[in-house]
Amino acid sequence: MSAILRDLKPVIRLFITERRRMLFVGAGLAAVTVLAGVALLGLSGWFITATALAGLTATTAMAFDVFAPAAGIRFLALLRTGARYGERLTTHDATLSVLAALRERLFRGWAGPRAARALALRPAKLLFRLTADIDALDGLYLRVLVPVGAMVAAAIGTAVATGFIAPWLGVSVGVWLLVAGLGIPLVAARMAYRPARRRAQAVEMLRAGAIDLVAGQTELVMVGRLNAQRDHLAAIDSRLTAADDRLNRIEAGVTVGYGLASALALAGMLLAVAALAEAGTIGAPVAALGILIVLAAVEPFGALRRGALEFGRTLLAARRLAPRILHQAASVEPAAAPQGLAVQLIGVDARHEGAARATLRGIDLIVARGERVAIVGASGAGKSTLLALLSGELLPERGEAVAVPTTLMTQRTELFQDSLRDNLRLAAPAAPDGALMRVLDAAGLGVDVAALPQGLDTPLGEGGLGLSGGQSRRLALARLFLRDTPLWLLDEPTEGLDGATARDVLIRLGREAGERALVIATHIRREAEVADRVIVMEQGQIVAVMHRGEPDFDAVLAALRPD
Repeated sequence: MSAILRDLKPVIRLFITERRRMLFVGAGLAAVTVLAGVALLGLSGWFITATALAGLTATTAMAFDVFAPAAGIRFLALLRTGARYGERLTTHDATLSVLAALRERLFRGWAGPRAARALALRPAKLLFRLTADIDALDGLYLRVLVPVGAMVAAAIGTAVATGFIAPWLGVSVGVWLLVAGLGIPLVAARMAYRPARRRAQAVEMLRAGAIDLVAGQTELVMVGRLNAQRDHLAAIDSRLTAADDRLNRIEAGVTVGYGLASALALAGMLLAVAALAEAGTIGAPVAALGILIVLAAVEPFGALRRGALEFGRTLLAARRLAPRILHQAASVEPAAAPQGLAVQLIGVDARHEGAARATLRGIDLIVARGERVAIVGASGAGKSTLLALLSGELLPERGEAVAVPTTLMTQRTELFQDSLRDNLRLAAPAAPDGALMRVLDAAGLGVDVAALPQGLDTPLGEGGLGLSGGQSRRLALARLFLRDTPLWLLDEPTEGLDGATARDVLIRLGREAGERALVIATHIRREAEVADRVIVMEQGQIVAVMHRGEPDFDAVLAALRPD
């Protein structure tokens, strides 16, 4: 129980923090709706019975006041309808607002430093966290907390009402309603916990597997794994079916349980009021009132059935999301670099998450403001890892690392299914169209964009579909130009471009960089030629440093891959 509360606590705290008043108002309206319904049925039963008895003689018929109970019935009916409408409007508005805020918070967390590399290992993870897991959390408030509050209010209200008939009867009814009303969903939640978790995990695996099958069917055919993938999906679907079947059986059991609880409560109430009526303690109208309010009080308990069945899924979602809610990507603000320096690394070790050994070891590096440095080495030498360290994507395990604000242009061009304008504004959301056209011109893409019928509004397909490789790289370069940081980090900026296009990109890059410091990770000669200094890396260590003009500088350039 303590583990469950620990997992749910950050989610409940977030709900209360975001829309506290609306959430409490919604729960209050739900309680009012239930109490009004119970009172309406009880008063109606009393009124009908009392009217029937009063009509037996002319004297009682003339003396009986029909207006006050009729007015009460109309008031309760209107109150129930209005409270129901207000409860639905308030609870759903509050829940959707909280879930929207949670999605934004999680997305910002995943968009922060060090998160991109974790997502790259499981690219479907973010999608499932932002959709399925957050959707599961709406059940915590709408299907658990609100029904529990309404049910407790119904139990207490019914106990008080029947307590006026007989105190022992009120205590008995209240205890039975709470025990049965809470006990049945608790048992159901415990039984459904594992099947609900298995179902949620199977749905996630099925979606991811289906996406892999559709997106990678060509590769699967080439390696002869298409049938194996289909069999894998069929096995997952079988597990999903088994979990659904188990949950359906539990749901049927809950329905039977509530039916038995209601029948027992009604039977007990009939026996109690019959005994009280026989003793002359109460009359027939009060007996009818007691029976009907107990009957009505059991009905709200059924709202907990869905919440109990989905509690395992809700708890799994809360357990997955709680770390992000509690510990929002602790942004480690880099220390200010010494005057005149862009980068200062002293004895730095760093490793990727889960790695058995440090990827970078004993790194000492100083880059002056305005200096241009090329980092060269074989694949796996640690070039990209060093850029990740400088950009803040990777934290040092040991040593001192300080750098000025940076912008990293990765080896892969990341473009999205959106307009040209919005792809550019990822770097500067408030940039006006004039600034966007300026950086497009600087990147050599302005003429092409101006010739398009929709200009900056031109839609791109997934991954920048609609642009050539060179145009995609120029668009990424234009996005870099929007970032006014004193240090630019470039990971093989012209990889995959033909020689002429690559040299033009490098010329434009050098012109736009101005007094900024540049650090370029590369194994291509043309990219290293723009540097004032070349750093050679092997197995995560700096093994040599050469400055322009030194004999070894030209030798290192000559060993790199030509155009």
